[in-house]
Amino acid sequence: MSMEFKTIDWKGDKVRIIDQRELPLKEIYLDLKTPEDVYYAIKSMAIRGAPAIGILAAYGVALSSMKGDKEKTIKDIKMLRSSRPTAYNLFYALERMEKVVKENFDKEKIIEEAIKIHEEDRRICDELGKLGAELLPDEAKCFTICNAGALATGGIGTALAVFYKAKELGKRIKVFAPETRPFLQGARLTAWELNKNGIDVTLIADNAMGFIFENEKIDAVFVGADRITMNGDFANKIGTLNLAIISNYFKVPFYTVAPTTTIDRNMKDGKSIPIEERDEKEITEIKGIRIAPYNINVRNPVFDVTPNELLTGIICEKGIIKKPFNENIKKICF
Repeated sequence: MSMEFKTIDWKGDKVRIIDQRELPLKEIYLDLKTPEDVYYAIKSMAIRGAPAIGILAAYGVALSSMKGDKEKTIKDIKMLRSSRPTAYNLFYALERMEKVVKENFDKEKIIEEAIKIHEEDRRICDELGKLGAELLPDEAKCFTICNAGALATGGIGTALAVFYKAKELGKRIKVFAPETRPFLQGARLTAWELNKNGIDVTLIADNAMGFIFENEKIDAVFVGADRITMNGDFANKIGTLNLAIISNYFKVPFYTVAPTTTIDRNMKDGKSIPIEERDEKEITEIKGIRIAPYNINVRNPVFDVTPNELLTGIICEKGIIKKPFNENIKKICF
């Protein structure tokens, strides 16, 4: 399936991205020409989504290598690594790029590795979608959260790829998408992306999730992941844990959909996942307009950790991993 937009586009001497901060009202593209540009794009959430920021960081290393200064490129890798703490794909991609940089500082080989990371993700997204689509009946109501689509990856997405592939199979899919406060990835990005690509999507308030499950027959829930640990615990956008609890209460299958590059082999469980907390203004303001009292305490964690007992399965490119996750992740993925 071909998307109606390009999230990341390598142009040879720069990388072009769609500025996700401006969606859905404006479709603006940014040309990033330096690793510093890439760092800021990730940090400011002009681009987001675990696979996407990993791919973009790889291209940031490629841009750095064009200057011909190996030591500077190694420093730039460290800088890019510090851009955001939770999504494991960022660290996976930079580890691969660093290995190439240190083994053979050849600009062409470094660029080739970045393109390879991008192409691999594109193929994996297709496979994830196929595996997930097979789980759905011919007519299905589904649920997701945040944005785990083409805007978050180098291909057609992770969780949203399931809906795209189901549509290709002729299945009739209806998707419910919560707004996903405070950055509104559901309202601004998922609703925009699914609608643009011909998927029947209904946007709801975050607090309406329980109501929808109680009053609609939801067939399955598909969400993305920013980091999966070896026991199946996983971090995803804040609100995913709420959705998992609701899904389990109503006995609806709950899947996370992610490439194996999201699995952190060095982390045994979710207790060790670093959780990013962002600027309080994301909660106290909307488009620069204050909506909360001044001098109020604010916390803005942007990820939560869903424990493996709430998870039906992990859909990765190597298959669908079921319980016991601590055994089957090793068996299927590594």
